[in-house]
Amino acid sequence: NETTCELVLAALAGDRAVVLDADAMTSFSTAPGRLAEALKARAGKATILTPHEGEFSRYFGALDERTKVGSKLERARLAAAITGATVVLKGADTVVAVAAGRASIAGNAPAYLATAGAGDVLTGIAAGLLAQGMAAFEAASAAVWLHGEAANAFGHGLISEDLPEMLPRVYDVLLQ
Repeated sequence: NETTCELVLAALAGDRAVVLDADAMTSFSTAPGRLAEALKARAGKATILTPHEGEFSRYFGALDERTKVGSKLERARLAAAITGATVVLKGADTVVAVAAGRASIAGNAPAYLATAGAGDVLTGIAAGLLAQGMAAFEAASAAVWLHGEAANAFGHGLISEDLPEMLPRVYDVLLQ
């Protein structure tokens, strides 16, 4: 709704790092150019968008027809070029792309990550890494990988609240 749009635009107006998930993006689906302009105005500031395929299609499909065709990698790169943001196109093979074409693909996400709230946890991990001073592409790529590894460490029966609890285990393995 308009209140959500106004809050998103207020967040984007500052110099702070911003991570936008589904509701923030899809609230602009009837006026996608409005969000795209605000994103482009942030050139050089850390901005990450984290849609899954359905959210990507709703927002970017309304913004530019070209985002409806091509590989997942091509579509994520195009979306990043259109908005100037780092785009995280979530899925089993999550793509992270930036406007200049740089991209990473993480293939470590298990199917049981498709649970309510898991995307919110990913957003939180990315925001936490940004808050520590990590650049947007690196923060998004690291967050995606950590998210997948945390889910793999937990295993079947995962709910979103389990993911943050698994991060210390992932870090322990990573740092050994």
